[in-house]
Amino acid sequence: MKKITIIAAVAALACAAGLARAQDYPNAPFHLISGFPAGSTADISARVVGAKMGQILGQQLVVENRTGASSSIGAALVARAPKDGYMLFVASAANMVNAAMNASMSFDIMKDFAPIALITSTPTVLVVRPDLGVKSVTELIALAKAKPDTITFGTTGPGTIQRIATEYFAGIAGVKLVHVPYKGANETTTAILSGEIDMTINGMSNILPHIGEGKLKALAVSTVTRNPLAPDVPTMQEAGVPGYSSQGAFGLFAPAGTPKDIIAKIHADTAAVLAQPDVKKALEARSFVIGGAGPAEFEKFIADEHVKWQKVIKEADIKIN
Repeated sequence: MKKITIIAAVAALACAAGLARAQDYPNAPFHLISGFPAGSTADISARVVGAKMGQILGQQLVVENRTGASSSIGAALVARAPKDGYMLFVASAANMVNAAMNASMSFDIMKDFAPIALITSTPTVLVVRPDLGVKSVTELIALAKAKPDTITFGTTGPGTIQRIATEYFAGIAGVKLVHVPYKGANETTTAILSGEIDMTINGMSNILPHIGEGKLKALAVSTVTRNPLAPDVPTMQEAGVPGYSSQGAFGLFAPAGTPKDIIAKIHADTAAVLAQPDVKKALEARSFVIGGAGPAEFEKFIADEHVKWQKVIKEADIKIN
């Protein structure tokens, strides 16, 4: 009985220590690492949420852009950071693709990070240049089958989520397309507007203004439900691509081993930020879909995305070099 009492007392002390640690956190400025350039969708999501988190937590939150290698440089920095919750990472779908394509990275996105919260997701849209002569996904697929290896698609690079998402579409549709890589989403958008390429699956925030002006023809959104900003555009599945779903996703990570009470506090504060009307308005105006999923749900989402993209990469024989 005495042994049980001692164990219970130790457990109570540990619990109390954890509660005190969470209540004391943060007591110094902390850093949010964005692996993409300022003004990118990942960076916008980080800054809108980060500004409010700093106010709630009562400490300065500094957003740092550590760009390069499709955000892997920023991820590597956080993977090596102290496990105290003072350096966080804004991960994106690009990190899942990197993990599926490159086993020799200096970190493991599945093991070296603790998922905290899914912040936002961004739907993508399959668009074609209007003079291509197709008005639906079914017509696009028919044209691609009639003229294999002639329909060109633009992406932000060989090993990026845009490339993988388009190969995913091509695999389900059973068509062969020609890849044309660009340096970024803006360059890809410019290319299709000028007629350099035939199609692209690109972020809604980049594409939406040009759809309204009639400069691009939207054939489908990538998500499983229609988007309120483009309610007349069908989903890929509605348009005849069964099982297809793809989206940009942005979430918070801490280094693996960060105390769970701190993880729980950051998630609770993130959810509170995302529920604020001005934050929702600012994000939704930029085509973001509000997230909020906690550590367990976010971890499952990451695992499912990793498996999906790994399968697509293998079947399409996609290589970075």
